[in-house]
Amino acid sequence: MIEDFVVDVLKVSLALFIIVDPLGNVPIFIGLTEGMSLEQRRKAFQTATIVSLILLLVFALLGQQILEVFRISPQSFMIAGGLLLLVIAVKLLIFGGWEEKKTLPESVGAVPIATPLLVGPGAITTTIVMLQSSGLLVTLVSVLVIFFTIWLVLHFIERINRFLGTTGATVIARIMAIFIAAIGVGFIIDGVKYYFL
Repeated sequence: MIEDFVVDVLKVSLALFIIVDPLGNVPIFIGLTEGMSLEQRRKAFQTATIVSLILLLVFALLGQQILEVFRISPQSFMIAGGLLLLVIAVKLLIFGGWEEKKTLPESVGAVPIATPLLVGPGAITTTIVMLQSSGLLVTLVSVLVIFFTIWLVLHFIERINRFLGTTGATVIARIMAIFIAAIGVGFIIDGVKYYFL
């Protein structure tokens, strides 16, 4: 039982990590906080971690209710979510990242770093779908694991950026995009199976 729980947590955590892709976004995070002092940058990343964690926890806890309010079946959401992940993957593969407008240093931690870069449509979709397929406890633990990982990445971001370089981060982002596409296809297949099998 415990082994199954650990395997499920690792599976969901890996899916979320691939979609959130903190390593591939490192150059974007650095660019968005360019010109800030070290203290301002740390505050921006702290805000980003807290805001994004709260957002995903809200969807993990209220995902079922959100679907019920809009009368959406889990299978329909899986298909729609899978298509959305495919679009995100194509965007990452073709354009190599997200295009975000400049924002004030005071708000950059919340927008665009927390959302949509860390918690965007893909992460929200994956959280709600995983809630349906893996259960509440697995999803909550996975969200906490992912955001501890994100905190580590943001805490050591300058060292990671120096180590990866622009080329390394780009390669990681493109590889992650392929995995995002594969996860999206899996969601679509699972949703379609319900209606046709």
